[in-house]
Amino acid sequence: MINDDSEAKQPIKIKSTQDLGQLVREYRVAQKMTQADILGLANTGNRFIVELENGKPTVQFQKVLDVLDALGLELAVRINGSLK
Repeated sequence: MINDDSEAKQPIKIKSTQDLGQLVREYRVAQKMTQADILGLANTGNRFIVELENGKPTVQFQKVLDVLDALGLELAVRINGSLK
């Protein structure tokens, strides 16, 4: 998903919890952070990080937002171009 700096600035389409988990894992690794590094920054537990990165569909949404924020990422929602 994340290849270089220019691509990292482009929006990434997330269609599943697995996509989101993969993005979080890839971005965390690219930042040279461990799962343990995220725990304190996002005020969450190791189990949550593991479940998020594995794409568990029932993780707590606020905690997801906290992890994204700790990684310097943000969530944006836009209207799908195919909808009328």
